[in-house]
Amino acid sequence: MTKIAFGSDSAVTLRAWLESHAEEALLTTRYMPKRVAEMEGGSLYWILGGVMVGRSPLRGFAEKPDGKVWIRLEPRLIAVEARPRRAHQGWRYLEDSDKPADATGDSGDTLPPALASELARLGLL
Repeated sequence: MTKIAFGSDSAVTLRAWLESHAEEALLTTRYMPKRVAEMEGGSLYWILGGVMVGRSPLRGFAEKPDGKVWIRLEPRLIAVEARPRRAHQGWRYLEDSDKPADATGDSGDTLPPALASELARLGLL
């Protein structure tokens, strides 16, 4: 699944937010995904500035007392090869054929999102 990293300026701030949650990071969504079984063992892919920049392994989903749903994530960001992705609200399913490979660099913050987005738009990434 994909999600916009709303409120993060960069992969550095996204990583810091994730790592600030000792056991697991929780995101709230309105509805339980219909394809939960398919997503087991998968990841949530983060989009920053129109570019997929990283992923967080999914631990599952849990219903909240108010009827909404928690998306349970491992509190880490794994850098992926930059790939352009249009903005959207909420989350979207990501087909296996569209999943970027993990980045091979050591920091995962090789390019600022705006630069990666422009290079991807030009077909250079």
